[in-house]
This record gives sequence, structure tokens and C-alpha cells, in this order.
Amino acid sequence: MEDIEVPSFFLCPISLQIMKDPVTVPTGITYDRESIEKWLFSGKNDTCPATKQLISGCELTPNHTLRRLIQSWCTLNASYGIERIPTPRPPISKAQVAKLLNDAKSPEQQVNCLKKLRSIASENETNKRCMEAAGAVDFLVSMLNNFHSLSFQVTSDDGFEITKPSDEALSILYGLQISESGLKNLAMGRNGEFIETLTKVMQGGNYESRAYAVLLMKSMLEVVDTLKLVSLKHELFAEIVQVLRDQISHQASNTTLQLLINLCPWGRNRIKAIEANAVPVLIDILLDSPERRTCEMVLMVLDLLCQCADGRAELLGHGAGLAVVSKKILRVSQVASERAVRIILSISKYSITTSVVQEMVQIGIVNKLYLVLQVDCGSRTKDKAREVLKMLARVWKSSPCIPANLLSSNPE
Repeated sequence: MEDIEVPSFFLCPISLQIMKDPVTVPTGITYDRESIEKWLFSGKNDTCPATKQLISGCELTPNHTLRRLIQSWCTLNASYGIERIPTPRPPISKAQVAKLLNDAKSPEQQVNCLKKLRSIASENETNKRCMEAAGAVDFLVSMLNNFHSLSFQVTSDDGFEITKPSDEALSILYGLQISESGLKNLAMGRNGEFIETLTKVMQGGNYESRAYAVLLMKSMLEVVDTLKLVSLKHELFAEIVQVLRDQISHQASNTTLQLLINLCPWGRNRIKAIEANAVPVLIDILLDSPERRTCEMVLMVLDLLCQCADGRAELLGHGAGLAVVSKKILRVSQVASERAVRIILSISKYSITTSVVQEMVQIGIVNKLYLVLQVDCGSRTKDKAREVLKMLARVWKSSPCIPANLLSSNPE
């Protein structure tokens, strides 16, 4: 390729690679299908990358003439090691998907339909959008609601494994990357029935299905209004915390933590999470996890839960609660330090007792807070640390655990 010049109009304006499946958008610009689909669907953009004109919901028109030119050029330059680009399969049509769904009457036909839908969705993003428009989401939800005894084999990297149609349907449903309007319909339709379905999957599904359920739940609840968020049931929080406790996968755990961060500020969701024993589970994760982002999110959730009395009581009731929170100060990141100091401030303001003060001194929280004032860790974190120190200064000054040099260097 270094010895031959590639015509510039063979290159995709996004990837700058030779186009394998050139398609033209309404602005007249041609892109490689994979690149423009990733731009429009995965990136959730609605403009032409080259012209910045709006092309939301546009049809991608195959540029057959340019594709044939590229193929001919590849053939002529085969001596340079350039392989001929194969003719791409055309995207599925809405009518084809609708026929496939309508023909799936019996359990066996439904199983075959699932296999075909997975294959169709794996080809390109246009197929995924077409499947959603043709009603595939409703079909997959119906399969998820019907726990058939019939199972079937799918090929995996390790050979063959048995799966249930409901598990396969959930996997395909998540992989479709459903549009925002589609997610809203799922969350709000039939009085939140689909949320209850996902809750049941988290309760009784295999590890993979529980992970997909959490990922899909997070996507749905990010696009619904506040009224739906405050009406979520206790059972959902119990299953969310259980997924967190089981540590199914790194992605599932971080998604679950983000889900709790999104939900806890609304209504009585903090109480629901606390009653589901979220606090001890979070502390255990904080004890074991060295990963920065996970630590930050755990501390964010604990900060939210400690804004109510029950959350603070749970933290103080855990033998390692205060110690593990203070240990993360200045050891993980500025975000983690700020959240940890915020938790200690909440305890100091609203749940302080003589025994809690003594524990803070014994496990070195006072020394940590003095250190926060002396290093570069953000003005907000310093302000909160100073507030705690001033609040309890009378008690701490008389403690033999406080080094004299700290008191002399911080007379306030």
C-alpha cells in the first residue's frame, strides 16, 4: 500500500480507510456504512460529520457505482497485495423482519426466529434500527415473559452450551441498543410491567441474564421522568443489591453502582436501598476493590445513603465502616477524597456520639483531615475537612492520640 496511491474518494471521511460498503447520506456525502452507522447510532449524533447539516432519521443509500469502482481498482492492483473487497450483503428490510416475526408461531419456530434475529442484528446498525421499527422489541419482550421449558444449543467459544429462549431474547434485546423513545415505551408501558419482568430475571436468571437485566434497567431508567423513579418497588432494590453482592462481572457491578447513584436522590429510594442492605455490601466492596472508578462510585452511593439517619446508622454499625471510608482519603483520587470527607462530615453533623468521636481519633481520621488541609486535594474537600475539625475541636484537642505538632501548626 505504501507503493500505490489510493484515490481520495475511495476513503471514508470518518475512518480514512478504503470503504467496504459505501453509502450516501441526504447531504450527498458518501461514508463507509460501518463508520457512519457508528457515528449516528452508537454516538447518538444527528448531523453529517462533513457538512454539520442535520440528517436525523435519514436513510443510508448504497452507492453501488462507487463500490464497483473500488472493487475494480482492488482487482487491478492485486499485485500490490490489495485484496478485492467483497460485495456486502444488503441490509434487511422492515417487511422481511415483520414476516419473520409473524411466522414464529410455535415454540420451535420462535427459537429459530431468535437465532435469525441475533444473526441479523450482528451485521450492522441499520439492521438493528430496522428490527426495532418492525416490532422485534415487542416480540423479544413477549419471549422474555414466557419462560418456556424448551431450550436449545448455541455455539460458544468453548463448544456448545444450552440456553433458554428467554435468556437469548434478553441478550438480543440489550444488543439492539434500543432508541430513547423505545426505552421510554418499555419503561412506561403496561404500568411498568417490563421493569417487574427484569426484576424477576435478576431474581431467578443465570449470571449472564442478570447482568443484561441490570444494563437494560439502567438504560431505561435514564430516560424516564421522575414520577417513575419514585414509584419503584422495594423488590427491585433488593435484586440490585444482590447483583452487587454477587459481583457477577466488573461491568455489571459498575452499572449497578451507577444505577444506585441515579436512583437514590429520588423519593424514598435511599430508604429502599438501605433496607435492601446496600450499606454493608458497599463497605465490603470498598474493602476489596482496588479499582479507582469502582471506589469512587461506591463512595458516591455511600455519601447519598449517609444523607439520611438510617444510612449513617448502618455505616456506624459496620465494624469497618468509618475505617474503610477514611482509608480512601488521599489514596484513590480527588473525587474519592471529597466523597469520603463528605461522609465523615455527615456523621459529624448528625450522628456524633462520644464513642464515635473516640473511634475517629483511634483510627486516624483526625490525622487524615489535618493532612487534607496541607496537600493539594481541592478547595471543597479542604473546606469540609476544616468544618469537621472545627466542629469537634474541643474533644479532639484533649486526646493523647493527636500529635502536638498538628495542633501547633493548626491553632484554629
